[in-house]
Amino acid sequence: MSKLDKYKTVIPAFYACYDDEGNISTERIRKLAKYFLNKGIKGLYVGGSSGECIYQNVAERKLVLETVVEAIGDEMLIIAHVAASSTRDSIELAEHAEKLGVDALAAIPPIYFVLQEHAIKAYWTSILEATELDFIIYNIPQTTGYSLSVKLFQEMMANKQVIGVKNSSMPVQDINNFKIFSEKPSIVFNGPDEQFVGGRVMGAEGGIGGTYGVMPELFIAMDQHIKNNEMAQALAIQNQVNLIIAKLTSCKGNIYAVIKKVLELQGVNIGGVREPLPNVEEQDFSTIKECYDMIEAAKASLV
Repeated sequence: MSKLDKYKTVIPAFYACYDDEGNISTERIRKLAKYFLNKGIKGLYVGGSSGECIYQNVAERKLVLETVVEAIGDEMLIIAHVAASSTRDSIELAEHAEKLGVDALAAIPPIYFVLQEHAIKAYWTSILEATELDFIIYNIPQTTGYSLSVKLFQEMMANKQVIGVKNSSMPVQDINNFKIFSEKPSIVFNGPDEQFVGGRVMGAEGGIGGTYGVMPELFIAMDQHIKNNEMAQALAIQNQVNLIIAKLTSCKGNIYAVIKKVLELQGVNIGGVREPLPNVEEQDFSTIKECYDMIEAAKASLV
């Protein structure tokens, strides 16, 4: 069995959990972690975009990861996203994650300033050299402004700790490039939930996504159909998922605010989102109920 096999699964991006005053809620974090465990999820991606990491300070991010680890222990794979506004903070988060016993680290490139590739490489290298953990590059150019090149990918993969990339760029060719130009065994995670099937066809062996958490059954079913080479069935579910995502993104509230309200209808209250992300408004509630109904109908249609 390859050490990469444990990563070849459906991994929801863990949502930020707040109390009614907007502070980190350890009680709600534990409830969400147990919810995922009971759904049959094998791994979690903690501290990424869905976790609203850029709106949380270092202490809050540590508390989130600590609580997730305490809640599920060794029962699930945990990838900790540790990118922060400075290399110093990122290293601190990485060292903390290693002490907690997580499986791997991940990081986007530095944000705000447009840096040359040698500076991005230095940033990622500083993080991974601070621990002995597996490291996953996170490529999401639509938010960071940097699109991972094959050249830098290959340079990073030369480090034994770097095991692959979470690719959230929209072209599925990027996934294919990161597979065929890797000079060692690697893992590529599909990022865009809307192309879970397409990304897998082009070489991704697993997925990490922000909408998985509100409809894990659908992504688990897609994953199994793909593994069984039942592509028509997988695509049929993908079509349902994409209609749901289109509805989730049609509100005034941010998609994660909408997802959290759908989760609340499913029995899991984890609060709202942190400003400047917009929370849902009264006019969104009918659409939120539609999202809930669409998800329930799609789950009922699984065979």
